[in-house]
Amino acid sequence: MNLVQYIYGIADNALILGQRLGELCGHGPNLEVDIAMTNIALDLLGQTRSYYQYAAQLSGGDATEDTIAFLRNEREYKSVLLVEQPNTDFAYSIGRQFLYDAFHLLLLQELQHSKDETLAAIAKKSIKEVSYHHRFSSDWVKRLGDGTEESHQRMQTAINDLWTFTDELFHQTDADKSMVSEGIGVDVTTLKAAFFSKITQILEEATLQVPDMKYFQKGGKHGIHSEHMGYLLADLQYMQRTYPDMNW
Repeated sequence: MNLVQYIYGIADNALILGQRLGELCGHGPNLEVDIAMTNIALDLLGQTRSYYQYAAQLSGGDATEDTIAFLRNEREYKSVLLVEQPNTDFAYSIGRQFLYDAFHLLLLQELQHSKDETLAAIAKKSIKEVSYHHRFSSDWVKRLGDGTEESHQRMQTAINDLWTFTDELFHQTDADKSMVSEGIGVDVTTLKAAFFSKITQILEEATLQVPDMKYFQKGGKHGIHSEHMGYLLADLQYMQRTYPDMNW
């Protein structure tokens, strides 16, 4: 069903990024930032639950939010490559969050007008959370970029390395195109100009350079992931696969 696949395309991003942020719990540079990033992870996992519950309802049978989250194989996840990139250092974690937040906020602003009332409701509820995420990551990009010589260099390196994954955010799968034609999904190609305009503005404020790149990485939306995804899923799925049908 195209609608279920479309939901996966949005929800899997939130799940995988939430899992990545969860790895940082207890490892933030200070207590305030540690708690903030943990809360962002919880926000994303809460959004994931709402999407997966709806997908399970549409799928019927034995599908539940847990089976969707934990019992799919790597190729069945439709998350973009950006969100699965590792927490190389604090600058990479912030850079990844910053780039995804800018896209995510634009997506939700449009999704709240979907003809699908459930998706519209999830988007409206999530916008407040993601607006905070965007402010948080943008502020840290500025602080690191316009900070010390080392923080500037680390932030620039992170943006340079992560930039190769940004173009995939605006690719459309067949399910995406189908949902757009029905007035349910968001045509992400129309968000590209606003995304790069906002990103450029913040990077300039941070005294950082916008990378000049002609070639980009892609594949996640079609289930073709980087080498990092398998390790992430091994951690994510361990309990559910080791103790199947456990009641929490």
